[in-house]
Amino acid sequence: MTIFSREQLLFSPASPTFEAIGTIFAFPNKYSVGITSLGYQIIWSSLAIRSDIQVSRLFTDVHESLPQEVELVGFSFSWELDYVNILQLLEFLDIPLHSQARENEHPLVFGGGPVLTANPEPFAAFFDVILLGDGEVLLDQFITAYQEVRNANRSTQLTHLAQIPGIYIPSLYQINYESATGPIISIEPLDSNIPPQIAKQTYRGNTLSTSTVVTEEAAWENIYMVEVVRSCPEMCRFCLASYLTLPFRTPSVEDSLIPAIDRGLKVTNRLGLLGASVTQHPEFDSILDRLAEPQYEEVRLSLSSVRTNTLTEKLAKTLAMRDSRSITIAIESGSERLRQIINKKLNNPEILQAATNALAGGLKAVKFYAMVGLPGEQENDLQETVSLLKKIKSTTTGLRLTLGCSTFVPKAHTPFQWYGVQHQAEKRLKSLEKQLRIQGIDFRPESYNWSVIQALISRGDRRLTGILELTRSYGDTLGSFKRAFKELKGQLPTLDYYVHQDWSIEQVLPWQHILGPLPQSTLVKHLQDAQSYIEG
Repeated sequence: MTIFSREQLLFSPASPTFEAIGTIFAFPNKYSVGITSLGYQIIWSSLAIRSDIQVSRLFTDVHESLPQEVELVGFSFSWELDYVNILQLLEFLDIPLHSQARENEHPLVFGGGPVLTANPEPFAAFFDVILLGDGEVLLDQFITAYQEVRNANRSTQLTHLAQIPGIYIPSLYQINYESATGPIISIEPLDSNIPPQIAKQTYRGNTLSTSTVVTEEAAWENIYMVEVVRSCPEMCRFCLASYLTLPFRTPSVEDSLIPAIDRGLKVTNRLGLLGASVTQHPEFDSILDRLAEPQYEEVRLSLSSVRTNTLTEKLAKTLAMRDSRSITIAIESGSERLRQIINKKLNNPEILQAATNALAGGLKAVKFYAMVGLPGEQENDLQETVSLLKKIKSTTTGLRLTLGCSTFVPKAHTPFQWYGVQHQAEKRLKSLEKQLRIQGIDFRPESYNWSVIQALISRGDRRLTGILELTRSYGDTLGSFKRAFKELKGQLPTLDYYVHQDWSIEQVLPWQHILGPLPQSTLVKHLQDAQSYIEG
């Protein structure tokens, strides 16, 4: 019995026609991780229901029977450091790593997902085609456009695909630099027929995603996922999940969410409600009321995210009744001043009340998420975080408290994209750990060093191609990146330039030709609003 035979499909795959396009759709990680990605599930099933596509799945540890003649190879790319596995899978398929080295007989390599939509440039050399935005909009347009030039040569295919809104062909753009180690001075199409800018495509429908497969082999065993909201209305100034995915969208409870939930619960009793801010659905109380009804008694319910001031006792009771023991909320900092800088609309009494409600509703634990190294952060802000958590612990006896803490990483298309990573963030992580563990609060820091690498990729340009390839050959460790920068010294800017330096709003950003939901002028205004709090 194979891993694929244990899947319960919630859709009906089509039978491919004789002339169907041989396609491989890959996730650059293990099956258990990839099959838990709702985005991957949706694109795969969208391909599988088409009779003009013969699609096979590929993971790092397992794959379906692959087509004899492959025309398209796609990757769902949701975590920066998975790039190593993309290169591994291209080699497995005997496809040249660089698009410029591929000939007419090679398949077109396409990719999508949040990493590529935010900033595709560090990975531009590896992809022929990049889909910028929501698959619900882009996938059918991509396949239709490819069908029109299916029998043409590679150059004709790419030029034709470049005319489709949201489809980015990196090889058709020239990046000009002030010098080998200097900033970008311009990003230009190679031909006047190629659009100078590519706009991210946004799905604006009110029916959002649900799982298309349920399996015990998933990282979240047998979970059925329902997307309750898309984007987030809060617009914290560091947050890619908010700014890049605007506008905020919410499906109808009665017409969409409840029918979707009921479909999934026919095959499993484990339900996951997903979204950047699930509890901000305007009818969330109605969802809770429905899930509290007797017919859902056997359901195991989990939420991906909860806005702090929406954590009511009613919500906690419903979660406890449906087999949840804990809940996660993001507070970012215990400092109200710092939360003003980042536009986190939340105060300390609301955070304390959320913990009180969790305990009163029967939950056993609350995990808080925070950051160090946020723009404008001072030493006193850390002390306020410690003081807040101490107060919560003293007023919610019996509630297990955890603080997960990361280092601020600048993200493209957000107001904080111009800020670098603070060097003192590493020291501040260690300071928080020392102070909180004395208080009996479980502290779980994310690696500062890997945050540095995330920032490198998040703000990187095409000159990182050599760094990424060398790092892989050196063993893909933290030391590998430093060794690669040392070897390529003089051929690209320093690690400090990409990661730690604050950038001028006048300079050309690596992703300047990629249009997100908001114009740069709006992002600058939001940045200036933050700076007014810092300077005040």
